[in-house]
Amino acid sequence: MTTTHERLRGEWTRFRRPGRLIAMGAAALAVVLLGLLYASGNRASCDGTCPPAPTARDGSRVNDQFALYHRDLGENGSITVRMTSMTGTITYPPPGHDRIVPGLVPWAKAGIIIKDGLRQGSPYAALMLTGSHGVRMQYDYRHDIAGSAGGVSAASPRWLRLTRSGDTVTGYESADGTRWTRVGSARLSGLPGAVRVGLFATSPGDLTLRRTGLGGATEQVRFTQAGGVFDRVEVRGGASSAGWRADIVGTMNETEWERDHRASGAVEKDGTVTVTGVGDIGPGGTENGNRPVEGTLGGLSLALLVVLVVAVRFASAAGGGAGLTRPELAARAAVVGAVTFVTGLLAVGITVPAGAAVLKGNGIPVLAVPAPTTVRVVVGTAAALALAAVLAVALGSLLRRARFALPVAVLAIAVPYVVTSVPLLADGLARWLLRVTPAAGFGTRQTLVPYPQVTAHYAPSAGYFPLPWWAGLAVLCGYVVVLLGWALTRLPRTAGDAAVAEPAAAWR
Repeated sequence: MTTTHERLRGEWTRFRRPGRLIAMGAAALAVVLLGLLYASGNRASCDGTCPPAPTARDGSRVNDQFALYHRDLGENGSITVRMTSMTGTITYPPPGHDRIVPGLVPWAKAGIIIKDGLRQGSPYAALMLTGSHGVRMQYDYRHDIAGSAGGVSAASPRWLRLTRSGDTVTGYESADGTRWTRVGSARLSGLPGAVRVGLFATSPGDLTLRRTGLGGATEQVRFTQAGGVFDRVEVRGGASSAGWRADIVGTMNETEWERDHRASGAVEKDGTVTVTGVGDIGPGGTENGNRPVEGTLGGLSLALLVVLVVAVRFASAAGGGAGLTRPELAARAAVVGAVTFVTGLLAVGITVPAGAAVLKGNGIPVLAVPAPTTVRVVVGTAAALALAAVLAVALGSLLRRARFALPVAVLAIAVPYVVTSVPLLADGLARWLLRVTPAAGFGTRQTLVPYPQVTAHYAPSAGYFPLPWWAGLAVLCGYVVVLLGWALTRLPRTAGDAAVAEPAAAWR
């Protein structure tokens, strides 16, 4: 009786022909070389050293650019204002447009803020009115709490209040300055005794999507600006007698786009303060040249094709399983999966850190991710490749001939992955393909996080998979379980059963 160990050793002996091992090595080499080529080909466009991107306390990149009218605040205190107006402009870029029109983008912001100094990336809590999302309380870049809906006007002003008690900041809103509604609270651990408090305005660039391919889209950023008008400004609990001053957090009034607009900043006149700004306060994404670490995995498509060819041809050898038993096919799938996993682990494990290092050396900012996320990208991508190889083994066994099984494997696994990674298909179709095809499993490589409070092109071609990584991997596992299980049930349990089945198979 053949043991499991003997079956695995036998299948490994069959697999390790020079041609197959060379092909797997070439797949790994393609991932590494194309990743390093991509990284070395990207260089910073700054003259000299690029300014460092803002980072929060946890090291993640953030956006932190706004106009501010501020003063100091002690450990216990508050700011209360009445907001009577919020307006803005949007610049439509050429070639289709080249004009400035009045309007606010959905996440334009104006309101009040408590912040640990003026350093970009420092902790903050803000209560604001937005272009289309009503009142919001946001803090520490990623957190967003909804208040009431609606806008603001001189006839229908909004009252906003932030209170500080030690490390806790609480936001309130009111329609009349008398009856207040709590919006939310934030705990900003480690706040110093004296912080900055004041009025702010900012407006992120909005997107114009240009149609490409068969319905795909590419991004074009529109420059925007927003301003708020405030009065009835009251601060209690100042840390000193120092008065108000206007500042810019980040940089403004320097680009050609900005010179065509009203200068950003703050102006006080007769108790009314007007603050105008551009930029955003929130989590950092792929704007401003930032690169995600998975951007170095462009060679994964080629490696996937090689793996599918090797797996299908190995599985369909000798009639794709004629004369095989269930344990032997299981051993064959295990060997292919294990070899592919090790190959992918080495390739991705080298490419991701090496590619990130080259990008940083070229002055390109790389979006920081926690160490466990990097491990998930490396191990998860290798696992997705291995599962795709096992799925190809199942198809090779079911369809018996490589000329039938290989096109099916490529169309089911590789094609959806490749065509959704570029702006070729409509976003809806691309998302659908990455929900229902085995290519969903490669969501394990994604590190980008979609944030509701950030306007971005959340499409597969921009690096956003529609399913969480674990759900995508579950879809791929489901295909493997169903098809490999089907292939196994079609085979006899023992060699004796196989001998009985061969005459019938030959007759068919």
